[in-house]
Amino acid sequence: MTTAQKETRGFQTESKQLLHLMIHSLYSNKEIFLRELVSNASDAADKLRFEALKDDSLFEGNSELKIQIDFDKDAKTVTISDNGIGMSRDEVIENLGTIAKSGTAAFLQNMTGDEKKDSHLIGQFGVGFYSAFIVADKVDVFTRRAGAPASEGVHWECDGEAEYTIEMVEKADRGTQIVLHLKDDQTEFADGWRLRSVIKKYSDHISLPVVMEKEKAPAEEEGEAAAEQAPEYETINTATALWTRSRSDIKEEEYKEFYRHVSHDFSDPMTWSHNRVEGKLDYTSLLYIPAKAPFDLYNRDGSRGLKLYVQRTFIMDDAEQFLPMYLRFVKGIVDSADLSLNVSREILQKDPNIDAMRSGLTKRVLDMLEKMAKKDPEQYNNFWKEFGEVLKEGPAEDFANKEKIAKLFRFSSTHTDKPEQDQSLEQYVERMKEGQDKIYYVAAENFNTAKSSPHLEVFRKKGIEVLILFDRVDEWLMGNMFEFDGKNFQDVAKGSLDLGGLDSEEEKKAQEESEKALSGLLERAKEALKDDVAEVRITHRLTDSPACLVVGENDMGAQMRRLMEQAGQAVPESKPNLELNPEHPLVKKLDMEPDEDRFTELTKILFDQACLAEGGSLDDPASYVARLNKLIMELSQ
Repeated sequence: MTTAQKETRGFQTESKQLLHLMIHSLYSNKEIFLRELVSNASDAADKLRFEALKDDSLFEGNSELKIQIDFDKDAKTVTISDNGIGMSRDEVIENLGTIAKSGTAAFLQNMTGDEKKDSHLIGQFGVGFYSAFIVADKVDVFTRRAGAPASEGVHWECDGEAEYTIEMVEKADRGTQIVLHLKDDQTEFADGWRLRSVIKKYSDHISLPVVMEKEKAPAEEEGEAAAEQAPEYETINTATALWTRSRSDIKEEEYKEFYRHVSHDFSDPMTWSHNRVEGKLDYTSLLYIPAKAPFDLYNRDGSRGLKLYVQRTFIMDDAEQFLPMYLRFVKGIVDSADLSLNVSREILQKDPNIDAMRSGLTKRVLDMLEKMAKKDPEQYNNFWKEFGEVLKEGPAEDFANKEKIAKLFRFSSTHTDKPEQDQSLEQYVERMKEGQDKIYYVAAENFNTAKSSPHLEVFRKKGIEVLILFDRVDEWLMGNMFEFDGKNFQDVAKGSLDLGGLDSEEEKKAQEESEKALSGLLERAKEALKDDVAEVRITHRLTDSPACLVVGENDMGAQMRRLMEQAGQAVPESKPNLELNPEHPLVKKLDMEPDEDRFTELTKILFDQACLAEGGSLDDPASYVARLNKLIMELSQ
């Protein structure tokens, strides 16, 4: 290269302070510099492609575009070269001499129609280049614009301070070469393995091949040094984004291999969805449902989200903005050019496009699960075992899709009396008895306790199906899901039992007569338990048990109360209602007990037993044992 007069110029912004900010504060990860420079090189190739559509002489006889990475351990340099569009002297001053001036952004503004739609340009801010100064204390840029004579090459040099130098040089090849003179503490990047790993991580799927000198064995190096052969280069990225290919051209094993790449999971995915959206928004998604739940699934503060690409270039690992929290188990990628990134390309700005994409991707996942549930119920049951509890967070977070999410739920029920959660709400509604207008459920801390709840007795007698809920999240779920298919949910352990049309007139009349006949018993029991219950009343929900506890219609359920207490959370003050079975011999015997002290003891035993029957714990178990022992001794005499 021959040189012309060198000129020293100052940046066109408050450069020293801004450069210092970008070098020391803008980027959280030093290796990002390579992503930015490779992205810029990819942009340069795209610009050349578009301009060459009108003037193919710009290819200068070489239309094979690529990016080349070289390093020199002894000189402590890394060189990134491309044979893209290159820059003229004025463009160098405009783009490199003005921080936050984006040549790509200006280029996009001058494009119209399908050119803009199809372009693969990602640079928007013109600051990515300056990330080079994170690892380099000096940067040299050699560039020549395609179509310009070799004598119009430009050399730009800067040490990251307030000034840079620029001079005209001889440059035979079009394109740009950037030489980074690494800082003493950043020489780790003058290493082939390190550079390859960064390229594979961030730029593996850009459409342009990224090449590096082929690694050689020591014996090979000695032999070839004597022969002084030209270095042999190899492509180190896949140079094709899997998600940009037609689904019909991608083999199942390729999808599985890509899943392992993006998820770091050794297992195959359960299913996936590859989709391209075009219209007001253009984006591509490739979403996977894992076969097994990760160990940190229930850590809502853990890392989650999709891998975000902007036109094939990796931007961030955990872009959580694109899916709601209850779908945090989904893995995959989303690629779009219609997003507003912050200046470092590491954080998404608030943008209506993100909300629209989030809505579309959420619907895509729910559709994928719905399809699985219909076509492969066995596989869906496996999914539910792994991720069902997380999906149950959905109705509280995603009101717009509440009904769609509810169709995906699976529960145990008295229809099968098995702990397997394989009954859908749609199946329940189909089996509802004539005259039934509610979906009944019982919640407890485990399946056996829920299945054996005394609250189910009248439902079993009448053949009315009840959902059996025993996941920790279930009662919270029902607090956010009030109806399905026009049918309200009803906790059988809450409020007064009203079976509506499922009770005959004779049964209703018998209930009223029982309440009148035992009004005295209710008053005595209320007095005996005045510190423990809100009310004592006759019930017809029991057939075998003498008593049960029922919370108020608007009170917190017993399961939720216990969970909050175990977590050290404050719970609202409330007392349950004690309901007595008028047909049970113990209740009849209690009504005939003349001794008030003995009546009180027996009533408290019934209260404690009712508490234990629903899986609760006693406030004073020693007193319960003492009362029970006393009763046993009396009966044995």
